[in-house]
Amino acid sequence: MPALHEQLIPVFEEVVNRNPGETEFHQAVREVFESLGPVVAKHPEYAQSSVIGRLCEPERQIIFRVPWVDDAGQVQLNRGFRVEFNSALGPYKGGLRFHPSVYLGIVKFLGFEQIFKNSLTGMPIGGGKGGSDFDPKGKSDAEVMRFCQSFMTELYRHIGEHTDVPAGDTGVGAREIGYLFGQYKRITNRYESGVLTGKGLTWGGSQVRTEATGYGTVFFVHEMLHAAGESIEGRRVVISGSGNVAIYAAEKVRELGGTVIAVSDSGGYVVEEGGIDLELVKDIKLSRRARIEKYAQERGNGARYVTGGSIWEVPCDVALPCATQNELTASDAATLIRNGCKVVAEGANMPSTPDAARAFQEAGLLFAPGKAANAGGVATSALEMQQNASRDSWNFAYTEERLRIIMRGIHDRCLTTADEYGSPGNYVAGANIGGFTRVADAMLAFGVV
Repeated sequence: MPALHEQLIPVFEEVVNRNPGETEFHQAVREVFESLGPVVAKHPEYAQSSVIGRLCEPERQIIFRVPWVDDAGQVQLNRGFRVEFNSALGPYKGGLRFHPSVYLGIVKFLGFEQIFKNSLTGMPIGGGKGGSDFDPKGKSDAEVMRFCQSFMTELYRHIGEHTDVPAGDTGVGAREIGYLFGQYKRITNRYESGVLTGKGLTWGGSQVRTEATGYGTVFFVHEMLHAAGESIEGRRVVISGSGNVAIYAAEKVRELGGTVIAVSDSGGYVVEEGGIDLELVKDIKLSRRARIEKYAQERGNGARYVTGGSIWEVPCDVALPCATQNELTASDAATLIRNGCKVVAEGANMPSTPDAARAFQEAGLLFAPGKAANAGGVATSALEMQQNASRDSWNFAYTEERLRIIMRGIHDRCLTTADEYGSPGNYVAGANIGGFTRVADAMLAFGVV
């Protein structure tokens, strides 16, 4: 584990002491701090003003109960969260995650990452995150609706288009956003379309928002390879996950001439050497909400399903972890390196463990951290906010081009920042420092607030 700059050690220790048991949050903070030594050396005002410590403390943390009634008439109880982490660059912006694993530490790790991701986009948005330990899987539409209405009955008082703008995340798709927005509109008696992003296209949503995180990740890979004088065309690509991010990353890989040979879900993974049939994956995962093992059963054509195991055992040129945090371990990284993988780009939030990320960098792979590579989703959410504010609606091609330009800008900022601070070609350092300095400068300008 790399040593921290001497001025950052007491700050990190304070973060750990003030937030006991929140291991994912500690991991996210340390990962950023490991890049900030050259910044503190060059700009001592960041340490002297305590801006780094303030950046690690959320501006506001909201925890609330969410009671709801299931289809059997039984009262159920979940816990809701919204962490409004940093508004130095604009209203808090970040998704809502509905999953049994959600607790305060998960929400804070995601919110902390969101600060730097949103900063890198160059858009005027701050960082926040929220969610609940509610699990929408196996619930009826009526149960999901009742939960979302109860959740928004508390959340509505904390959000607004100029204050805090949630979006979807794991477990929160178009259905959930619809129920949440409907309850917000009912309670407030306002059609404030800019209060949530990820909305339906007929009621204030944006083209490309569904595809944005996956598309943006592949656009970033394209820029990385282009900067190295190479191309994604003809590359074998493995993608973990089979939700929106993975599916639309696969779609863009195919458009750019690559071949996706494996995708997964929590039960296992499927491999088809000639290329995954993306339309069948969409039908199974998005329409039927079934398990990925159905793919091999229905596809034939040499497709095989592997229960459990690691998808990273499949030899590839490009690996895109698009499932969940800490899914790709040091052992997985060693396997990818041994099998000749050239590029790893994180479509999920912090999917590589610290040891795995370090192994990729030491081996000389092109490695893009999630705060840079998967920023396309929130960037397009900001574009949705623009359209809502101007009562406008853009077509798909125009919006996708805006996304492409934003991802190119993030890529270029990572590279130039890494060069400036003595880590040429290091996308992790570039993303962390580039995201940090923009937020820190704004915080310094505002004084001690």
